[in-house]
Amino acid sequence: MYLNKAIIYGNLTRDPELKSLPSGIQVATFSLATNRVWKNKDGVKQENTDYHNVVVFGRQAETSAQYLKKGSSAMVEGRMQTRSWEGADGKKNYRTEIVADRVQFGPRAGGAAGVYSPKTSAGGEDQSTLAPKADNMDTIEYPEEEINPEDIPF
Repeated sequence: MYLNKAIIYGNLTRDPELKSLPSGIQVATFSLATNRVWKNKDGVKQENTDYHNVVVFGRQAETSAQYLKKGSSAMVEGRMQTRSWEGADGKKNYRTEIVADRVQFGPRAGGAAGVYSPKTSAGGEDQSTLAPKADNMDTIEYPEEEINPEDIPF
């Protein structure tokens, strides 16, 4: 059995480029940077950055190009592929890429994901009551009694 699997989590080094194949399939390309930090034998902190070329096809290419931008974090899961071509100067060129099966977007800069808290609506009225406030959150009170493991039915 053979396995060709890559999973990386990093930040985009440039905005995704969206192109279309002659067949109409969308293709997005971007680059992710991953950092590695370690201490050498003398205890001195070392740091290294690797850059990974990513190719995404289909609907994921469209959404990646729409929502990702330079500096965004993303997790990419896919396979490694090296392709070659002959350049205009006759020299053979190689490029290793991750062909993504799945792209997950990281947290957005400037706030928590999924939190909606507008101050005013289109009519100018206060809408802050729509977003839950942390101090008004109900808390769950757990009973003080101890649980006997023999009472559990499984």
